[in-house]
Amino acid sequence: MAQKILKAVAIALGALLLVVAAYIAYVVLSYERLGDELSLAVEAPLAAEDAAPGAVETGAELAVVAANIGFGAYNRDFDFFMDGGTGSVAASAEVVREDVIGTAEAVRDLGTDFVLFQEVDVDGTRSHHVDEYALLREQFPTDTAVFCQNYDSAFLAWPLYAPHGANRAGLATFSAFPATDAVRYQLPISEGFGKFLDLDRCFSATRVPASDGRDLVLLNVHLSAYGTDAAIMAAQQERLYDVMVREREAGNYVIAGGDFNHDMIGASGEVYGNAVDAVESWAKPYDFEGVPAGFTVAAKAKLDEYGTEAFPDAATCRDAGRPYDGTNDRWVMDTFIYSDNVECLEYATVDLDFAYSDHNPVMMRFKLGA
Repeated sequence: MAQKILKAVAIALGALLLVVAAYIAYVVLSYERLGDELSLAVEAPLAAEDAAPGAVETGAELAVVAANIGFGAYNRDFDFFMDGGTGSVAASAEVVREDVIGTAEAVRDLGTDFVLFQEVDVDGTRSHHVDEYALLREQFPTDTAVFCQNYDSAFLAWPLYAPHGANRAGLATFSAFPATDAVRYQLPISEGFGKFLDLDRCFSATRVPASDGRDLVLLNVHLSAYGTDAAIMAAQQERLYDVMVREREAGNYVIAGGDFNHDMIGASGEVYGNAVDAVESWAKPYDFEGVPAGFTVAAKAKLDEYGTEAFPDAATCRDAGRPYDGTNDRWVMDTFIYSDNVECLEYATVDLDFAYSDHNPVMMRFKLGA
């Protein structure tokens, strides 16, 4: 009898090991990175305006917003298993739609000319297969639109009680002015096992002609998180800077915006009274000294102006290890880095108090031709 039980257990364990081995093989064999410097489709507006806009006028006041929409799941009730919580999938497709549209409406009401969205799912288990890019296009029907795929992951069978699943996501850029072309630039990532968690990182560059014959180049950015090696993070920044500097040297106007996954003021713990020291946290201070000459980090410039005690802006990111109750640790992780021929007129966090995402949007009003 005992031998039969042992045999049955051995067979069950063997079968389990075969399933695990097959799953690992599936994840490894299905992993593929997109190439570098890939041309992206520039999609015409869904609806025509009475008077179609021309080139961006230098000297005119303009506005750009960056917003990480958290794949439509991260409202105040959501926590995330990779941050220490338990959630992995949005509560429902309806919640996804409500969260995406909620962010989009709040941004649209600001009267923006350009919007840079991150964590936009087009087909994901975690977002109940809602095409969030299509939803955003409906909210900005008169804008030119560009979608840049960040990754297309294999099915992540974890956590077991609610697998994160397979997800195709990316960056969405909207412009009230016609764009001529857009490019996807690959970012360095870990070559070890970590690449299966970090997936495929990139940023996009969308080119919008200005009235003086130059271009406004909008870089939509989402850098790596979750304990990525410092060397990889430095390499990602250098890759981004290479494109920024090249475009500025060509005489163009450059604005890079999005989720940098670092403390973009370098003092968020002090400003927001965080329980976790930023140096010990995954939200490490950004390398401000490494920013190329002629470029300004908008959030850091504002901190330098006001100081830590008087810094007026709300945080842009909350701790997602638990639902939001107003006491979670918070950071400034989203901002813009702009070239010296762009004049920043106003910069601020758009304080939605994390109603629709674990990130608040950021907005910059600016002029070209500084």
